[in-house]
Amino acid sequence: MESYPLLGNPVAMAGVLDYKGRPITKTSSGRWVAASFILAIEMAERVAYNGIVFNLISYMTGPLGESTVAAASAVSVWSGVTLLLPILGALVADSFLSRYRTIVISSFLYVLGLGLLSLSAVLPNLTTFKSVLFYFSLYLVAIAEGGHRPCVQAFGADQFDETDESECKWRSSFFNWWIFGLAVALTASPIVLSYIQDNVNWALGFGIPCILLGSALIVFLTGSRFYRCYTLKETSPYGQVSRAFVNLVKRKLFSDAKSEAEALVNNYPVSPTQPKLQRGGEDLMTEQMESETKSLLHLFPIWATCLFYSIINCQWETFFTKQGATLDRNIISNFQIPAAGLQSLSNLSVTILIVFYDRLAVPLTRNITGIPSGISMLQRIGIGLLLSVFVMVISALVEMKRLETAIEFDLVDKPNSVLPMSILWLFPQYILMGLSSVFATVGLQEFFYDQVPDSLRSFGIAICLSIFGIGSLINSFLIYVTDKVTTRIGGESWFSNNLNRAHLDYFYWLIACMEFCSFVAFVRYGRCYVYKTRREIGV
Repeated sequence: MESYPLLGNPVAMAGVLDYKGRPITKTSSGRWVAASFILAIEMAERVAYNGIVFNLISYMTGPLGESTVAAASAVSVWSGVTLLLPILGALVADSFLSRYRTIVISSFLYVLGLGLLSLSAVLPNLTTFKSVLFYFSLYLVAIAEGGHRPCVQAFGADQFDETDESECKWRSSFFNWWIFGLAVALTASPIVLSYIQDNVNWALGFGIPCILLGSALIVFLTGSRFYRCYTLKETSPYGQVSRAFVNLVKRKLFSDAKSEAEALVNNYPVSPTQPKLQRGGEDLMTEQMESETKSLLHLFPIWATCLFYSIINCQWETFFTKQGATLDRNIISNFQIPAAGLQSLSNLSVTILIVFYDRLAVPLTRNITGIPSGISMLQRIGIGLLLSVFVMVISALVEMKRLETAIEFDLVDKPNSVLPMSILWLFPQYILMGLSSVFATVGLQEFFYDQVPDSLRSFGIAICLSIFGIGSLINSFLIYVTDKVTTRIGGESWFSNNLNRAHLDYFYWLIACMEFCSFVAFVRYGRCYVYKTRREIGV
């Protein structure tokens, strides 16, 4: 990042302004101070979002009176939409509003959506108006999430200058500590919020995240003077990429035919070494945009092969929770851990493992490989994908044990009875899911932020989130098809409302096989991938 002196300023950064559009210096802005304010609002937002999604299936099958299949599908569709809308939010942020303004506006909408969700919870159960207000507020939260989610992490990473050697290393660590901060926030909150929702009332369980996010928004605004806000391009980068993509297609379709026709007319072969005419600045800019567009297209195989990883993420928000509700949840004395609270285990494991990874594993592997991050981003993602296969294998084995226990104690037709099987059996799959996230989820976020053109960083985060969005929709479709097919063939759905007669173990084995095939494809494409060339330090 270039810097230059301005009157009244020691050194102002080129292309970077403060939140009011004024020149800003490197020494008085950005870095960890600015990132900490941004992390604060993201921690609150994650608590708010997960305070909804972690126990959403329990609310929909309880107060709303929906079936297990309908609720699981609805949760997956909402999650999918929520994680696809960031593509639109990124477009708005990168082309029109800027990341800072998009975060502020979307946060206000978020607080409003949570407030309406709390209001819907106090209405009488099983009423049409309650359901309408519930879904309206739920999708208002999804719209707000679409603006908030792609911008916050990208805005946080923007606070570190990649052309400064020290800040470049800090930015790599930023993604690790970002996940650490979120994991800390999510370690206790699922237990606390789901306990309040299950044992006190749902309105308070939805209202606490609303108050928390509103307070965090005030904290975020307090840190505004420290933020580095990159200037928007006069022309939309999305429009430039779209035009470059069209030019690439036209060139591919017509250039070969044209060259062959000219060769026939002039009776000479087409030479790949034929000298080219010198091009002007506009041509060079077009060529650069076409090159960046090609780099975006090269991301597609990586994106596609990670979709089934996101399907595995859907299970701990839905069926893992339903499994836990059937087991003995007494851990200490008379305290009964909420089924949705088990998700704290994954976040706790992330909190512990991310410190180990960043402080011990990275320096050790860095000395061996010479890579600043220890291992490459794709290697990190690949390890996480492989671990996710083992998550589903363990989940299937535990579910087989749960079904055997139901048969052994003659509780198959007593779905409301608690099985004499400790909830501790579910601990390994949750802990391993956290370990998988340390590698795959963090690796994906860094990869898609780093490998897109600099002007599309919010879009890069949105692409990453779209993996989980499309995965949620695929999961919903997979549940629907599996439910219909298994009901028609066997007479009993794998997702029966009576989980003691269901076969979630079969479904888990199916997902494990699909994810393993995706992992093999990922390795194949990952070995051929060429990383984007970084700008030189100090330029």
